[in-house]
Amino acid sequence: MGHEHHGHSGRHGRSGDTAIDWAAMALMLESQAELFAPLYKRVMAWLAQETPEPGLIVDAGSGPGVVSGLFAEAYPGARVVAVDGSGPLLERARARAARLGLADRFGTITGELPDVLAELDYPADLLWAANSLHHLGGQRAALAAFAERLAPGGTLALLEGGLPARFLPRDIGFGRPGFQARLDAVEAEWFARMRAELPGAVAEAEDWPALLTAAGLKHTGTRSFLLDLPAPVEDRARTYVAATLTRLREALADGLDADDRATLDRLLDPEDEASVHRRTDVFVLKAHTVYTAVRPV
Repeated sequence: MGHEHHGHSGRHGRSGDTAIDWAAMALMLESQAELFAPLYKRVMAWLAQETPEPGLIVDAGSGPGVVSGLFAEAYPGARVVAVDGSGPLLERARARAARLGLADRFGTITGELPDVLAELDYPADLLWAANSLHHLGGQRAALAAFAERLAPGGTLALLEGGLPARFLPRDIGFGRPGFQARLDAVEAEWFARMRAELPGAVAEAEDWPALLTAAGLKHTGTRSFLLDLPAPVEDRARTYVAATLTRLREALADGLDADDRATLDRLLDPEDEASVHRRTDVFVLKAHTVYTAVRPV
């Protein structure tokens, strides 16, 4: 998970601050992951072609465990371990697993990636890292640590990059056309600051197959998956759009000009017919890219 530029619904701090309060975002992270469930299920069907019967699946940076639960459902023979730095999010993950009847093969480990993976009882057959790697300062070192926790023949699946989400047409009838493209540019600046401020931050060219190869793995595939919810959307998609734009307003407002700030305020005003709460042309179009690599036997 992480921020919208690469696929999460804005794990942003306030007023340009890049620190992230994950626990406060639990409900939003859950509703976003539930909205994206059809995409994740297609990812899992693709992963199952390479890794049909993993004994242990590790969700590294699991957040509140929605995707961990989807893995447990997709792989009924697997044990799933959700790993995250946030205890409150993992409490929610355990409660969700219990509600779904998965508690007997679902575990959690609380601690900071990548070092906390040393607490696994045995190596992973499938290690899933979805928009968690980019929150670690040393991505190359983290990938090497991920690789070490794989069983021989095990798969690392890395979700990073993709395309920024689109929610609105280029011209929304007020403000300057191309509003979301300008939001993307400001968010890219935010993301660069967030990366630079991480402990032990190391700049890397984001050539994920090359980085996976450098970690001693064999890159086996890259594929992008689309979430395509055309207008008119259901309420939970509107809620996701409104929540994402609200987080962006809190984090990015300083980088927008007065005209775009006014556009954003209008889009978020529930009383305004032209807001994302009411307008008929809101949609969700988002691509996630997944890279797979195998630890040589």
